Amino acid sequence: MTVEALDSPARAGRTPRPRSQPRIWRAARARRRPASRARASRPKGRSDLFTRVRRAVWTWWAWGAAAVAMAARGHWGWAAARAGVATVARLLEPRAWPPRFGLDCDVAVASPEFLATLAGATGAPFVAGNSFELLHNGDAFYPRMLDDIRRARASICIEAYIYWAGEVGRQFAEALAERARAGVPVMILLDAVGAADIGDDIIAVLDTAGCRIAWYNPLALRTIGNYNNRTHRKSLILDGAIAYTGGAGIADHWRGDARGPDQWRDVQVRFCGPAAAGLQSGFAHNWQRTNSELVSGALYFPTVQPSGPHALQVVLSSPETGGSNVQTLYYLAIAGARHTIEIANPYFVPDEVALDVLVEAARRGVRVRVMVSGRRNDNWLARQNGISRYGRLLAAGIEILEYNRSMLHHKVMVVDGQWLTVGTTNFDNRSFAHNEESNLTLFDRTQAEAFVAVFERDTAACARVELDAWRRRGLWPRTQEAVARLFEDQV
Repeated sequence: MTVEALDSPARAGRTPRPRSQPRIWRAARARRRPASRARASRPKGRSDLFTRVRRAVWTWWAWGAAAVAMAARGHWGWAAARAGVATVARLLEPRAWPPRFGLDCDVAVASPEFLATLAGATGAPFVAGNSFELLHNGDAFYPRMLDDIRRARASICIEAYIYWAGEVGRQFAEALAERARAGVPVMILLDAVGAADIGDDIIAVLDTAGCRIAWYNPLALRTIGNYNNRTHRKSLILDGAIAYTGGAGIADHWRGDARGPDQWRDVQVRFCGPAAAGLQSGFAHNWQRTNSELVSGALYFPTVQPSGPHALQVVLSSPETGGSNVQTLYYLAIAGARHTIEIANPYFVPDEVALDVLVEAARRGVRVRVMVSGRRNDNWLARQNGISRYGRLLAAGIEILEYNRSMLHHKVMVVDGQWLTVGTTNFDNRSFAHNEESNLTLFDRTQAEAFVAVFERDTAACARVELDAWRRRGLWPRTQEAVARLFEDQV
């Protein structure tokens, strides 16, 4: 072997670069382009002028550059102000983005390929052998949850965005404390923002009994870059085999049966069987992220025997992945609809991609009905941003129903009377781009039609939005909507 061969790049373990190989910057530019087949279809979600202006206003590096420029001129006050805006803009910047290609309606919900597509696109398999039960309003779900807590023998895990002081909070604390004193490990992961009103009395009850409490993403200098990431999940997992999720937290305003403004309308799902491991996995991931402690073993992940006929899919979303699995789930289901779509969601703020797929569904003959929280809505920004979207949806023939009896808070979608998803995920950017979320899905005509029947009954408490009335709204409502849209990415 020659000296030249020994010194060659191939001999050193490196492959020679041909002269025709593109430069690094060309390769990077090529990676940003979608694949040629996707380019052949029209992208969903072209931004309007207002959206482009809003995103320019909230560009953090532009504010940072302005701060540097002011500091260079000795204008320290202006520099500090601009640096503050830059910091806020950086913290509020979305961490996940929707797909724009690949949402054409070539896989129908009723086709054999649809469930496989959902499992592949979200990374969540369908798990057979589960029971499934929808529980409507606090009078139905709180007693069942408390009874299952009192029956737990191996472990109890809770991940909650809202756990507030009050009678319901006290009842849960006493039930959890009793189980902890009986030797059952009780682990409670609370969001540091959403559960801040839990109160010292409840904390004392839980602490004294030996329950373990951790706070998800508290404000700290070392974690400030991720402060806008919240866990919005509402998970209760008992003995690794019984699980609950849905829209409701632990607070007094969920009590009752949605009979008036002080009783929120909501849905929880109770399921038992092997699929409970999916929700337990989400808890375990966030517990480890918070405490650097691995949750493992048969107490939390036992071998669970089948307990029902349903194949269920637990879909977990996190901005850590750069995209929302539940957003993908929602959009694929809308694109696969052939007959009907029923959406019940309190904070309905569809982005440009969602507007496209919903309008396209309506244009191909799908009846689309969206039920949102109306004048009882507790989030002004979400309501105003939602109203600003109504025009294009109404013009396409989509029905918008504003629920006004109380605060509507459940997050459910049914497609073609066959496929159903229920969980914690709002139809807005905050849930898609900032929050930890969880949804459960199943393909079952009986369960889907049962919810559609409840949806029909709820329409009696709704006001239907008409396109002409929306177009005639005055200057003041339009001004509020314009102001709210400046903060759309945070809704």
